[in-house]
Amino acid sequence: MVRRYEPYIRRTVRFQLADARLGTLLESMDICQSVLASFFIRAASGQYELKTPAQLIRLLTAMARNKLNSQARKQHAQRRDRRRVTSGSQDEDRFVAPGTSPSAEIAVRDLLQEVHRRLSADERRILELRNQECDWAAIAAELGGSAEALRRKLSRALNRVAEQLRLDDPS
Repeated sequence: MVRRYEPYIRRTVRFQLADARLGTLLESMDICQSVLASFFIRAASGQYELKTPAQLIRLLTAMARNKLNSQARKQHAQRRDRRRVTSGSQDEDRFVAPGTSPSAEIAVRDLLQEVHRRLSADERRILELRNQECDWAAIAAELGGSAEALRRKLSRALNRVAEQLRLDDPS
C-alpha cells in the first residue's frame, strides 16, 4: 500500500529540495528511501495505527519534511557551499526499472532481521505481540505494566536501533 504513495513522497521532497535550494546537494530518492526504511521498520513493529490513506500521506510527508530539515541543518553545520558541490547525472532515473527489485526485497528482509537481532528479549516479545495485532492494553495485561510504558519502551528501542543502523541518515 505504501509503495503506491512513493511518487507522492518524491514529489513533495523534490518541491522542498527546490524551495530550500538543497537540490544540488541531496537526491530526492535518497530522502524517499530513508523515509520508507524508517516507516517500514516502525510499521512492522506496530508503532503506527493508521486508519485512512490521508493519515498515511500526512505521516510520510511529515517524515520527509523532518528528514529534509535534518539534512539542511547538517549541511549548514558543515558550512558547505551548495554552489561548489556537484550532483549526479540527470539520466540516472531513466535506467531504473519501476517497482521493487528482488535485491531491494532481500535488503528489507535483512534489515528487519538485523533490527530484530538488536532488540532485547523483552523488546522482541513486545514486538511479536504487536505483530500479532494485539493492542497495547492486551500487551500490558500479558506482560505487566502500563500500555503507555510498553509503547514508549518499544518506541525508544526502535529509535535506538534506527540510530545504530543509521536509518535516519540518508547520506
